Amino acid sequence: QVQLVESGGGLVQAGGSLRLSCAASGRTFSTYHMAWFRQPPGKEREVVTAISKSRGSTDYADAVKGRFTISRDNAKNTVYLQMNNPAPEDTAVYYCAANPGTYGSWRSPMRYNSWGQGTQITVSS
Repeated sequence: QVQLVESGGGLVQAGGSLRLSCAASGRTFSTYHMAWFRQPPGKEREVVTAISKSRGSTDYADAVKGRFTISRDNAKNTVYLQMNNPAPEDTAVYYCAANPGTYGSWRSPMRYNSWGQGTQITVSS
């Protein structure tokens, strides 16, 4: 497993931008597919986006397509989530997660065996 630490959360105005970072410990970061999940207040955790270990594939939940971008820098053991034009409904605790297995099940939280502690994003209208 890898240890994951998110940063960059906080308050952002609707229509602004924010970038989250997730730093991973260990030398095996490049062997993990990575994802961002979020848990809105009073709701279940949901997938936001994922990126394959080689950066060859990225996928997005319909709710964030065209607004959010996932990227990774394997040399820095870091995955990023660029949030452009956020809306109040994007308010949630955001988690990064690492998947050591196959990428094809990127939507399933059960595929991820390492999770960060979460960072709160609040979007004001």
